[in-house]
Amino acid sequence: MRVLGIVLIVLGVLGLAWGGFRYAWPERVVDAGPVHVSVTEHRNVVIPPIAGAVCLAIGAALVLVPRR
Repeated sequence: MRVLGIVLIVLGVLGLAWGGFRYAWPERVVDAGPVHVSVTEHRNVVIPPIAGAVCLAIGAALVLVPRR
């Protein structure tokens, strides 16, 4: 459980620090015989600050609360 708590703490801190990430998605627009046209579309994924805070709190609880 401590390992899961540490992973959640790291994810929570990263989520609060960056707030999201961006990735590129190649998409083929035209495919007509020998002509191939593709477009790279950039998309943003926003991580709400509350999600980072919740991950951080749950991770801290898993690390700090003693096991039975």
